Amino acid sequence: MLLLASLEVAGLFLTGHAGYKNFEPLLIFIYFLTRNKNFSVFCFVGSGLYNLCVMKQLLRKLVQAETTAERGERAGAEVISTDLGQSGIDSRIDSWDGNRANIIAQIKSAGRRGALLFACHLDTVGPGEASWKYAPFAGVEREGKIYGRGSADMKGGIAAIITAVRQIVESGVKLEGDIILFAAAGEETDSCGAKRFVHDCGGMPELAGVIIPEPTDFEVITAHRGMLWLKVTTKGKATHGSTPELGVNAIASMRAVLDELESYKIRCEPHKPLGECSMSVNTIAGGKAINVVPDKCDIGIDIRTLPAQNHQDITTDFQEIFARLKQKNPEFDADVSIVREVKALETDSSCDFVKEFCSAVGINETKAVGFTTDGPHLAVLGAPVVIFGPGKPEVCHKPDEYIDICDLEKAVEYYKNIILKFLS
Repeated sequence: MLLLASLEVAGLFLTGHAGYKNFEPLLIFIYFLTRNKNFSVFCFVGSGLYNLCVMKQLLRKLVQAETTAERGERAGAEVISTDLGQSGIDSRIDSWDGNRANIIAQIKSAGRRGALLFACHLDTVGPGEASWKYAPFAGVEREGKIYGRGSADMKGGIAAIITAVRQIVESGVKLEGDIILFAAAGEETDSCGAKRFVHDCGGMPELAGVIIPEPTDFEVITAHRGMLWLKVTTKGKATHGSTPELGVNAIASMRAVLDELESYKIRCEPHKPLGECSMSVNTIAGGKAINVVPDKCDIGIDIRTLPAQNHQDITTDFQEIFARLKQKNPEFDADVSIVREVKALETDSSCDFVKEFCSAVGINETKAVGFTTDGPHLAVLGAPVVIFGPGKPEVCHKPDEYIDICDLEKAVEYYKNIILKFLS
């Protein structure tokens, strides 16, 4: 039963009026509010200031910024700062090392409710060696899609949340809690941006929750596995290739390590719904010349971990493997180091924030994923973390990455509903 409906129209597009052009930028905001079972419906109609064409242009500019690890994130941060400024939203770019950058914007409110933090990442992986249908950093629009590296992961989500926030601000709706927009450097490599943000975020208001607009195809994600990247190095003794008996072959030593890893199983109980942890040897490098016995060999190992796991226990297992191999062969020498680690994420799906979030987007269940985000770094802020955004996960990190434009539009509506659900 509809108990209350109010409609306020600040102006109309009067096509027959002589002063029609003066009305063209007007945002018409329609606000329906019902109090039956605490349910609220919010609807925005029409935006002369911020429309679909503007959002698509923003996404194309973000793709064209080419924010790979080699080029840094500064150009992408400047694109966002300029776009937010068109709605009078101040932002701050935090730069270091020349081209690395975070960007932060805070839309202040009456402060009577906890704030929402929308946490994105600016960086992308590289285009890879495979050929693309369209240039990876051109931001080409074709047949209802925008193609380009980062279009799904996660510049589409960035464009959608900026669009939603700009429409909220331009509507003049009064917020009871702050909106904080954050886009980080280095999520794909070392999470340097998220770590820097958490370290420097003193004075931030109490948070109701953290929302990460990663591409989940609009599934509500509350858990994902952690990440432990290890580098194993075997050491040998170089000598001429014609006299291998005078040296110690580091590649042969690595073969012994790999044989051990074939039967090694990480000790952990399966997690519902994340399943088991996984391990994959994904890189190997050794030797400098065909006629020189190699004195060094490295492998890179990607381990995906579960919430209850201690990463130190895994590195201890590797040390025990090395000790056994040295007992068999006194010339064996190896060590292991941590390249990168991120803990697993597990947000209580039964908490009030997740329940209200699901209500705002009309989805009844939460899910878990195998990939990793900056979420665990942001969880230390003490608020529930939810991952939710446009884009199909299966197109990420691949040639011809794209996002459907209709999903961008859908995401804008979702994000506006979320903001108004929690903050108005």
